[in-house]
Amino acid sequence: MKQKHTLEVLLRPKVEIWSAGISATGAVLSYVAPWSIMMTPSIAYGVGGILTYNAFRNFRDFVRLYKYQKGLRRQTLFKMAPNDIPVSKKYLFYGLGFRWGQKHAQRLKDTREPAASKYINPGPLYRLARRKEREWESQPYLSKIAELLNSESKFNPVRPLPPIGGEPQIHGVGGEEEPVVSLLSERNGHTLVLGTTRVGKTRAAEVLITQDIRRGDITIVFDPKGDAELMRRVIAECKASGREDDLVVFHLGFPDISARYNGIGHFSRVTEVATRTANQLDSGGNSNVFREFFWRFTNIIAQALVALGRRPDYAQLAQHIQSIDDLLIDYYEVWLNNEADPDWPRHVDEIASNLNDKMLPMSLRGKNKRANAMIKYAQDRKMFDAVAMGLRSTFEYDKTYFDKIVASGLPLLEKLISGRIAELISPAYNDAEDNRPVFSWGQVIRQKKVVYIGLDALQDMAIAGTVGNTMFADLVSTAGEIYKHGTELGYHNQDTSSGSKTPINIHADEVNELMGDEFLPMLNKGGGAGLQITAYTQTMSDVIVKLGDQAKAGQALGNFGTVIIFRVKELATAELFTEQLPMVEVAAATEVTGSADSVDIDSEVDFTSSAQDRITFTEAPLLSPATIMALPKGQAFILTAGGQLWKIRVPLADSKDDLYMTSNFNEMADDMATSYRTGETWWIE
Repeated sequence: MKQKHTLEVLLRPKVEIWSAGISATGAVLSYVAPWSIMMTPSIAYGVGGILTYNAFRNFRDFVRLYKYQKGLRRQTLFKMAPNDIPVSKKYLFYGLGFRWGQKHAQRLKDTREPAASKYINPGPLYRLARRKEREWESQPYLSKIAELLNSESKFNPVRPLPPIGGEPQIHGVGGEEEPVVSLLSERNGHTLVLGTTRVGKTRAAEVLITQDIRRGDITIVFDPKGDAELMRRVIAECKASGREDDLVVFHLGFPDISARYNGIGHFSRVTEVATRTANQLDSGGNSNVFREFFWRFTNIIAQALVALGRRPDYAQLAQHIQSIDDLLIDYYEVWLNNEADPDWPRHVDEIASNLNDKMLPMSLRGKNKRANAMIKYAQDRKMFDAVAMGLRSTFEYDKTYFDKIVASGLPLLEKLISGRIAELISPAYNDAEDNRPVFSWGQVIRQKKVVYIGLDALQDMAIAGTVGNTMFADLVSTAGEIYKHGTELGYHNQDTSSGSKTPINIHADEVNELMGDEFLPMLNKGGGAGLQITAYTQTMSDVIVKLGDQAKAGQALGNFGTVIIFRVKELATAELFTEQLPMVEVAAATEVTGSADSVDIDSEVDFTSSAQDRITFTEAPLLSPATIMALPKGQAFILTAGGQLWKIRVPLADSKDDLYMTSNFNEMADDMATSYRTGETWWIE
């Protein structure tokens, strides 16, 4: 196994066992019967020692070669219980593997030579067992033999290969494994996990999330599909680590156990309310004009609500964008009470009693008389207020025309306030009978919570995308405040310096479903506020399609410092990874034979022949896209720390003895319900 020559020949018969056996036999004879080899005992013992060492060395090389060749054909399942996953304050554990280099590229090339097929492919006995297993499966008496052939027992010489597919030799060329870790400080460069469906992305997420929760960090999990298994894992890890009180579950598919969240109720600038809402609309072509109109009207409503001391939510936006009258009257009453004469109500009543439709422009006829009277009162006295003017301009629009220019936004708002979803994203803060908590990102960060966000995208993609993007925008705004002032802004005797940042670990599964204009600032600037994003997606094209622009997709993907890639089915995605790697030289042995007739009739030599073994070196990629596309399930490559390439196996879940992992959803729901607090202190973040 040691590299003594230019070519490392590992795909060959294991001849070391013969040398080891002969040396061991000679050593035994030297110790037991030195006379049989015609040696005196004193000499025989010395020779026996030398032969023993030679036997040990050759047997060790035989075992290494045996394990290497076995690993090329079969990979054992790598399972790990959650309690066994190592948790460190300094390192992040990914799995078991090895550093990939030129040696492994050379070995992998060698396995693809025609002569190597007998070391890679299952033997004839294995193929016979699989064939008979299929034939005998439904036969009454032979089915028992078929079950034995299919047994996973180590005593079954023809047991089936693990159902992980791919080419096992990709990992087999590595030989010995070691724990693969990276420094936690590398995570602020963000991590991208690529892989097609059902190849191990979610399991990798569970391994990383488990460590984050048990380390005591802020952990936020975005799951567009609302995977129940992932939610159970998050809940189980919070129980196991004693952080049950820190857990917040928001799930659009399970409103009874879900916490509540107002995506437009917390902001640094009031304009963020309109931006978060309008950004969910299409901005292509003529749609951009209507989106800007919708932004303006939403902003006017939000400013009025805030001025009145009301917290904006989607229900109020939908109500007032369809009829601004009540909001205008409420705002004008507060404004006139503060700025106008004390007897302004009497004047407004007089104006209202004298109004008739003939006195009003066509756009104002048939509208609320009191609202018209308030507007006229303020106009006659040349009173000015920016919010009041905005409300007035909205009120004065012709109803038919106004409905047309906001038509693009109303369907979205109606979706957000329909059914039980409205309870979750437009929470009734004053409902004393609703004990589901209302959370905000500021509260999550200050109290170091664990948050699971299930968006149920399989039921309604539009709602999932809107809620997810709103959460991202809110999180970016909160992160901006943290970046400037720290986490304790507004608290008495607290340090508001922005020096030390609390790590905020964000795991975004199927991130392409959530990736929008709100997500890019998180990648670009979130690291300064402690955001550490781990994004999971299937292909690069998914990101391009979602963002609608290849340049934007390149900008997003270029912000990930660590890339983990499982098996993918898109060549461009594999090339995104491999193009970052250098070229290496690989060797090839060539046999050259030839003969030539002698042209010298006087010579005794009739012909000459030659036989040569040539070693040539050619440039080849350190890792090819085809290799990535042939990875078995649960296996991946990691590119981290400025170009270090590792090949890993991610541990599969072993929940057999996990006391905290439950498959009973009702039991889990009961546990969640008992752990909830009432919303009576919702204003305390």
